[in-house]
Amino acid sequence: MIIKAYAALEPKGQLKSFEFELGELKPDEVDVEVLYCGVCHSDLSMLNNDWRFTQYPFVPGHEVVGKIIAKGDQVHNLEIGQTVGVGWTAQSCLTCGDCMSGDHNLCNHAKGTIVGRHGGFADKVRAQAAWTIPIPEGVHLASAGPLFCGGITVFNPIIQNDISPLASVGVVGIGGLGHMALAFLKAWGCEVTAFSTSPEKEEEARKLGAHHFVSTHDKDALKKLRNQFDMILDTVNVPLMWDDYLKTLKSKGILHIVGVTESVTARIGNLMGKQRSISSSPTGSPVAIAEMLKFAARHDIRPMVEMYNLSDVNAAIDRLEKGKPRYRIVLDAKK
Repeated sequence: MIIKAYAALEPKGQLKSFEFELGELKPDEVDVEVLYCGVCHSDLSMLNNDWRFTQYPFVPGHEVVGKIIAKGDQVHNLEIGQTVGVGWTAQSCLTCGDCMSGDHNLCNHAKGTIVGRHGGFADKVRAQAAWTIPIPEGVHLASAGPLFCGGITVFNPIIQNDISPLASVGVVGIGGLGHMALAFLKAWGCEVTAFSTSPEKEEEARKLGAHHFVSTHDKDALKKLRNQFDMILDTVNVPLMWDDYLKTLKSKGILHIVGVTESVTARIGNLMGKQRSISSSPTGSPVAIAEMLKFAARHDIRPMVEMYNLSDVNAAIDRLEKGKPRYRIVLDAKK
């Protein structure tokens, strides 16, 4: 089967029309006709080879929404024509301790949708059936793509950390990840505080789900919030004043990091004295993704997206690189 896609031939290269042939469909795989595909900052990092393992030609795209057009003979949980999504992970071993205990996203043998294989900036994409997640009725398809990466990235900490609907949670950064975190946490029942370096985002943050807003330009703001939060969810990729944020946590509170920052430096006393902790997590398991989609459908949670035609993919990448989207970009693969 010939796949039509957009690929870069070198780091930071323009995405150009590209065709490749998929091999034989394995028994546990499905082929998905792409309807929409989100544009994530991880696509940009991979395009630029920031993480030093991109293989070229490189076809980005790991927030896929589409319809199944073929399936292997061992696939019994999915049907031809079914609407599904594929996120950061396209395959895992299904037999290791992590997979067998439900933590497929932690599998040492997991394969990323755009790592060593071609992604969803294409007319079709292939993935293991276990990682091809049915989209329930009630999910808005055109904006659903970002849920499969950014959405599960901020939803998973709620589950992993057993966050109660009665909890007070702070979200650092009102961007591609943070804006979805506000919506999920508000619907979960939490009291939600948004932290941002952009005071002009306050009104929008409140509409997205924040009950309170803190401008981090105010150097004394964090001092006034000591012992207030059950969890701080950090969604930004820059270093924070780690100790100041730790002090805002209640006893046994958690500073959970999903923004890709290089390192964390904190005083042990700010952890030990109140039994606080620092944690992190990558995306989520297939079950967690399915549960997130059900939750999003029930509460009509939609990422805020800007739509581009797939044929205008380079303009979309340029806008993302300049940090301009509010807050995610989705490509219409049929245009």
